Amino acid sequence: MENSDIVYGLHAVTESLKAGTVNKLYIDDKIKGKNLEQIKALASEKKVNISWTSKAELAKLSEDGVHQGFLARVAPFPYVEIDQLIDQLKDKENATLIILDELTDPHNLGAIARTADATGVDGIIIPKHRAVGVTPTAVKASTGAFEHLPVARVTNLSQTLEALKSAGFWVFGTDMAGTSYNKWNTGGKIALIIGNEGKGISQGLKKQVDEMVSIPMVGHVQSLNASVAAAVLMYEIFRNKG
Repeated sequence: MENSDIVYGLHAVTESLKAGTVNKLYIDDKIKGKNLEQIKALASEKKVNISWTSKAELAKLSEDGVHQGFLARVAPFPYVEIDQLIDQLKDKENATLIILDELTDPHNLGAIARTADATGVDGIIIPKHRAVGVTPTAVKASTGAFEHLPVARVTNLSQTLEALKSAGFWVFGTDMAGTSYNKWNTGGKIALIIGNEGKGISQGLKKQVDEMVSIPMVGHVQSLNASVAAAVLMYEIFRNKG
């Protein structure tokens, strides 16, 4: 079981320090170089104590994650309430939200967050059950994007879709039989659902979608990794919104 109060890796630790969420910092006692000096300066600025730690202990704390010599204990991830997120976007005409339906791979979650931050997405919505949360692995894969991106964790995705529709969002899903993404009308407020890595979007949610969007493929493998598919579609929204 991963400790939800630990982040590791240079970028994730740097962004957590900048955000002021680090309670304790652990650094490889043999590490040298400019990255070390930058982290030390940030820690000093934020008044965070450094614990000089062996590489073996860092490996144990990160559960053999790629820590790059830097690990931090942080405050628990601050999920936002879905009502609060919707309210924050009520006056934004081109708001974009990404909804992840039972995504289970923390690397995918982190990669999606990284692209979401890069393309100006306004937030991510994930379910509380049968899905990955913002774990240390996801934070590492996001290279610090979670420090800049609201994430709402909800009990019922179906009810959330109804609330989004009431707030003026168009809800889109991803499916092989949908409208080709290059013919997709991305105007207005968009909520895009990315399905589970294996089974895609659940049947119940499919019934609530306004339109399905597809990514044309000519290869032998007729599906893309969830984070890659999400990236293609997020960049299409970003391109169209200028």
